[in-house]
Amino acid sequence: MSDKLKIGISIGDVNGIGLEVIIKTLMDNRILEYFTPIVYGNTKVASFHRKALGINDFSFHVINSPEQAHSKRPNMINCWQEEVKISLGEENEIGGKYAFLSLKHAVDDLVDGKIDALVTAPINKHNIQRNEFEFPGHTEYLQSRTNSEDVLMFMICEDLRIGVVTGHIPVKDIAPNITVEAIVSKLALMNASLKRDFWVQKPKIAVLGLNPHAGDHGLIGSEDEQIIGPAIEQAKAAGIFCFGPYPADGFFASDTYTKFDAVLAMYHDQGLIPFKHIASRSGVNFTAGLPVVRTSPDHGTGYDIAGKNLASEASFREAIFSAIHIVRQRREQAELSSNPLVTKRLSRDRD
Repeated sequence: MSDKLKIGISIGDVNGIGLEVIIKTLMDNRILEYFTPIVYGNTKVASFHRKALGINDFSFHVINSPEQAHSKRPNMINCWQEEVKISLGEENEIGGKYAFLSLKHAVDDLVDGKIDALVTAPINKHNIQRNEFEFPGHTEYLQSRTNSEDVLMFMICEDLRIGVVTGHIPVKDIAPNITVEAIVSKLALMNASLKRDFWVQKPKIAVLGLNPHAGDHGLIGSEDEQIIGPAIEQAKAAGIFCFGPYPADGFFASDTYTKFDAVLAMYHDQGLIPFKHIASRSGVNFTAGLPVVRTSPDHGTGYDIAGKNLASEASFREAIFSAIHIVRQRREQAELSSNPLVTKRLSRDRD
């Protein structure tokens, strides 16, 4: 029996680039030395994508459950049997329906402990909506499925880790959702994740301001002085090593971010625009705060290039390796924590 981690993979929108980046990643047999892939989808749909890409020397090993996975092959669980009409590059109901079926089966096995982590290919947040999925995205769905009180969208790459206080909400709703409680909660999640998932013993976190120039002493909005500043002080009192608020433009332009272990942005684009520029196709979206491990590439469905063999698998590959790394970090830390000698030493070091 193999002791390699079993990594579940959901295929995302069947009309997008999800299966392209999955197949391209798994085509390199060397990657199978590190984990056992279990893709939740349909072999006929995968074959359609494979043929569209002109790839002939690749196939999935079909299984019914993770327990049957072949440790040296890319495995696939058929989540449906009916024929599916693929319309590459088109946003339609079919893409959302089967993206959800793939995700649901994968999350079922994730929460049941049948797979060790989940890597999600991109969904379309509009066409996936249905009675069982009334969420802005993967992050909120996984939060609900795992009954997690709060989670953090944590974008990670070699040079930068950045989380956001508000995620998939309209711009007009950002400021009302910037509260002391929300900021402190996200800082606590980030601090705990840096310690647990990345083994940063004493994380140093930067906090960005909401307004231009971080409010310029109240001249351009009051949130930075009246909400973000007090939240930082409250987090410091709780033992979190955090600083700010920093004006976002100068913070990234001057490379100040390199002096911190992570950055907390106030809203989605404030964090993700500099992240995607700095990560340069190798960024990963990690959901911190879950009892399970989930990562994804930092790009979308890519309708405009679907089926054209233009999609880069770099971010998806990084998402897989990040998931493996985090699972191993958590398990090693759990083993160390259960050792009374290590626990005693850590307690002495804190004192």
